[in-house]
Amino acid sequence: MSPARNHTRHTSRRELLQAGALGLAGLGLQRFGPMSALASSTAVTRGPGKAKAIIMIFNGGAPSHIDLWDPKPDAPSEVRGSFSPIKTNVPGVHISELLPRMARRMDKLALIRSVYHGHSSHNGGMHWSQVGRPYRVDSTLINPARTDLPGVGTLVGWLAQRDGFSKGVPPYVITPFPTCDSKVYLTPGQFGGCLGPRYDPYVLDDDPNAAGFKVRNMALDAGVSSARFSERVSLLKGIDESAPRIFSPQTTEIDTFNEQAAALLQSGKAAEAFDLSKEPDSVREKYGRHSWGQSHLLARRLVEAGTRFVTTVNGPSIRWDTHKDNFNALKNTLVPPMEQAYAALLDDLEDRGLLDSTLVVWMGEFGRSPKINADNGRDHWPGCYSVLLAGGGIRGGQVIGSSDAIGGAPKDRPTTPADIHATMYTALGYDVRSIIYHATDGRPTALTEGTPMMDLF
Repeated sequence: MSPARNHTRHTSRRELLQAGALGLAGLGLQRFGPMSALASSTAVTRGPGKAKAIIMIFNGGAPSHIDLWDPKPDAPSEVRGSFSPIKTNVPGVHISELLPRMARRMDKLALIRSVYHGHSSHNGGMHWSQVGRPYRVDSTLINPARTDLPGVGTLVGWLAQRDGFSKGVPPYVITPFPTCDSKVYLTPGQFGGCLGPRYDPYVLDDDPNAAGFKVRNMALDAGVSSARFSERVSLLKGIDESAPRIFSPQTTEIDTFNEQAAALLQSGKAAEAFDLSKEPDSVREKYGRHSWGQSHLLARRLVEAGTRFVTTVNGPSIRWDTHKDNFNALKNTLVPPMEQAYAALLDDLEDRGLLDSTLVVWMGEFGRSPKINADNGRDHWPGCYSVLLAGGGIRGGQVIGSSDAIGGAPKDRPTTPADIHATMYTALGYDVRSIIYHATDGRPTALTEGTPMMDLF
């Protein structure tokens, strides 16, 4: 890397220590490293799934389950809304007319219509849906801290590194931006939390559909050969070894970050995976020339290269927060690019023989209220919503659970986000009851408190 692009060459040691301690945004190569000695487990036994990686499509702001996956045509007009149900390619299963592509692919999907939790604020709901546990307060005005419990993406990356992950790409990536409210309050739980900054995700923090999009600091500059870079790394290591040592978790993390960054630069595999210009125009058009579509395409490239968990955020921020004009927003702005990208991802994974080994999870932080409000919108509703899974050993063409007559509460098979997470870990082959990590207070903590949904496999 040239000096202009290697931030460690332009900051003081004190600033580096602060970055190691406070680096919550996970925006650089320094944001992940080798496994710490915080885990204990029995030998890993393969679960019933076939998954090697997970792509989580997260719709920040919360899509209306009633207007997409769980239509209520027999409900009163103030509940059922503007859209009619349509048949899918699975007999007896109907979804919204807004989703014709997904109706043709229903045989690949497992639809869970009875998910619920107890937080109605955006960041509180996003935390519960991604961590599987409630945050200490139900609020939007919260930000990440190093005492946070880690979410499912962090833990999958953490487990991968425990198992010797060495793919030359980050184990956990968020594209294009992290989940947040108004780009000010970042959702706790999606970063390393109590496991430390080395387990933060690599956050793209850019629009992959932008003209000339290129991930920063991922490849050597043209004028620096691999051999020359190796000499620079050796020189830096020699300087560090001759300097007085400061023994602290932060300095150890900085050394780790530098080693991992150097390894990625020298392998070149990460730069290749992030390079969307390698894709034919026809493929990029199929996903959609918008941020959501290109993020989904990037997710496919990353899991193909070996990344274990990718979160694609259909945002930015709480884009799906349709308190006003819900029906026009869904029909004209929100659903078309989302459905295009989602369908293209499933097709592309299947065509490449990756769907059986890639679990694709579609979710938001909660649903929308059954009753339409005075602004022709729907409000926050954590009491019942829908989540979809495909690939990774999941049997498609099935519906698990149901909601009541107005989509306000689970009617049967109530399911928590923790149950979804337990199913995700099981698909990857992990026994959720035999693996723990330690919170900052030393408390042993299970991967999840949920129960795997074994009938999905």
